[in-house]
Amino acid sequence: MAQYYVYILASGRHGTLYVGMTGDLIRRVYEHREKLTPGFTSRYGVTRLVHFEVFDDPASAIAREKQIKGWRRDYKTNVIERDNPDWHDLYETLC
Repeated sequence: MAQYYVYILASGRHGTLYVGMTGDLIRRVYEHREKLTPGFTSRYGVTRLVHFEVFDDPASAIAREKQIKGWRRDYKTNVIERDNPDWHDLYETLC
């Protein structure tokens, strides 16, 4: 069964945030880290995976991504710090 992910990247602790959705978290975060796609994350150095959630269907993941994107910054920070209070880069735990 396919899995879908909503993720939050940060430039550093309490730094610039980016929220995205993908069907291949390892590949997508790698692309951000290596700046393979020009855009927001490569321009602002947003490469640290600080939060992710797993979904069984793309519609649920897209809805959650939109929900998080609509939140104020302090809500996003609370979600990150609930499970990752030190803002560790979770990418290393995936590989």
